[in-house]
Amino acid sequence: MKQVQPKDWIPLIKPYTKPHTLRSLRQVADTLLPLLLLFYLAHRALSVSLPLTLALDFLAALFLVRLFILQHDAGHGSFFPKKWANDLLGFFTGVLTLVPYHHWQLSHARHHATSGNLDKRGVGDIYTMTLAEYLEATPWQRLQYRLYRNPFVMFFLGPIYVFMLSYRLPLGYGADRPSVRNSVALTNLFLALLLAGIVVFFGVKTLLLVYLPIQYLAGMVGIFLFYVQHQFEDAYWEHDPRWEHLKAAMEGSTYLKLPRVLQWLTGNIGFHHIHHLAPKIPNYLLPKVQEEVDLVKVAPTVTLKDAFQIAFADLHLHDEESRKLVGFREAHRRLKERAKAASA
Repeated sequence: MKQVQPKDWIPLIKPYTKPHTLRSLRQVADTLLPLLLLFYLAHRALSVSLPLTLALDFLAALFLVRLFILQHDAGHGSFFPKKWANDLLGFFTGVLTLVPYHHWQLSHARHHATSGNLDKRGVGDIYTMTLAEYLEATPWQRLQYRLYRNPFVMFFLGPIYVFMLSYRLPLGYGADRPSVRNSVALTNLFLALLLAGIVVFFGVKTLLLVYLPIQYLAGMVGIFLFYVQHQFEDAYWEHDPRWEHLKAAMEGSTYLKLPRVLQWLTGNIGFHHIHHLAPKIPNYLLPKVQEEVDLVKVAPTVTLKDAFQIAFADLHLHDEESRKLVGFREAHRRLKERAKAASA
């Protein structure tokens, strides 16, 4: 990509960074109300058919993903003009999504500031080792990393660890801040009240076969989306001071081109390149930017079929020589060559 200075692209993007309160409120209504209705229908379906219940759970999970996108916008201050309104929405949606708002907001801001930066990995992202680091790692370290990047662990165990367990404690980046600890504690308190209410009014069976599957499936979809939007073969990675924000957005994030219904249900998060370029743009204006601003049309386009291929591809290590993601097969080929050379 030709180097473009912020003074050249910021004026192109700025007109889209103003939220429309009525449109935002409409999104809250058309997301939260169907989610609650689907939860109730899934509860009622328990007396009819378990497969029907699970089908309704999955549909509700997609609306929960959409609700998280609203929380996500609030965390960037892009959903309402007023900070207090964003924070209020962010906190209460965080109780429903299991994501403590201020805790997540801090680490996610770090992710935006460091995405694609080889010197600042490990906060709010899918951790990626370089090929050189993997080759120098101990066998135990390599095994740990392989387990972490295994698709079964990432997509099937990941939702349980990330959303149901790790977010219940003030761990990781910013854990020493009172705002983070308070966010986690208050979210857990409201969550406990919510769970107690579900048991009292709907029963333990609904908790186990409706609420928990919805949370699990939503977490799985969320991790999948986040993964495929940054973990592709030609993804941008660079060291300081050569790292550039524009390149990190346009070359380190995908345009995940989804069918219209899925695009709506996922809150336009497929326009991830634009979101990384300017996180102050509300989700409902991202398609307009894609249509009207030529600057953003250079990002790699990925279809849903491509996304599944990326998710299960052997692309786990950044090779600084080829500037591409490579797999464990390539790493082990290098290790064999090194061992052969050492024994010669």
